Amino acid sequence: NAEIYAQIIDDLTGTTIVTASSRDKDLADAKGNKSEVSKLVGKSLADKAKAKGIETIVFDRGGYLYHGRVKSLAEGAREGGLKF
Repeated sequence: NAEIYAQIIDDLTGTTIVTASSRDKDLADAKGNKSEVSKLVGKSLADKAKAKGIETIVFDRGGYLYHGRVKSLAEGAREGGLKF
């Protein structure tokens, strides 16, 4: 399976603040299709961001269309409490 990966970056300093991946220990055994796993990665990213006091982000899809895994990741992050 391909790795699903997301990160929150501070654009002013260029530093990565939070990352989440389908290969993280808490998600490594996640079952489902790529979209379902993407949603879990989004929720994990939101949890990690909230733990660092981040509630609002700008979602940059990196040129990818907003459907499938990209959409699922965004939905998971929203469900986890992040605001875009």
